[in-house]
Amino acid sequence: MPRGPRLDIPGALHHVMVRGIDRQKIFLSDADRNDLLYRLGEAVLRWGLRVYAWALMSNHFHILLRSGSEGLSTTMRRLLTGYAVRFNRGHRRWGHLFQNRYKSILVEEDSYLLELVRYIHLNPVRVGAVNGLEDLDQYPWTGHSALVGVVNREWQDVDFVLGQFGRVAGEARARYREFVASGVEQGHREDLQGGGLVRSMGGWDRVLVLRRGRERWAYDERVLGSSEFIEGIWKEVERAESTTAPRTPPT
Repeated sequence: MPRGPRLDIPGALHHVMVRGIDRQKIFLSDADRNDLLYRLGEAVLRWGLRVYAWALMSNHFHILLRSGSEGLSTTMRRLLTGYAVRFNRGHRRWGHLFQNRYKSILVEEDSYLLELVRYIHLNPVRVGAVNGLEDLDQYPWTGHSALVGVVNREWQDVDFVLGQFGRVAGEARARYREFVASGVEQGHREDLQGGGLVRSMGGWDRVLVLRRGRERWAYDERVLGSSEFIEGIWKEVERAESTTAPRTPPT
């Protein structure tokens, strides 16, 4: 089933995944990676973005963020367009760099914020790019190194994440690292990909008959959260659409 329109609610928590077209690499050098991070930092300063977790892989990247006043779509368009133009110019290539549509999942914060912080930061461990947690502590291409205090990134909202583990910075970092360590053996988690209830039921063909009334919101692949959270999001979207819909001129 095709994905519906993007759920773009300013101030909401989103897990964003961007992939290279045809699975091609989107980072060919550390200069490329630093350029994207610079642009992400600029987005934080200019548009009120808040970044909690991120990981740069060879042909894709993840960001867990809270969108600012511009909304997610505008911010991502500016970020990706600017990076792609520089990348193409620097590497003497033409054409699209990214898949036409990045994936974004609207996230229920209370239930999934920390799970996604851990899951995103463990990406390099899962694919063998680093050998375990000690190497990940020093690895420069995820937000984990800032959370454990190895590097300082002013644009990454370290305080908010560590605040979930305690009020004293040193103790919070230790508890955060223990939390990440406990997830090393979890591997790939389908339940964090959005629309988890769809997969647990065996696919869309098994749940179409349930897409009536309240039940229909529980299976939206663009949202990660409880059915109550999803229903609340959809009510907000519908309310916004009703206030912005063009009025029929009087005859």
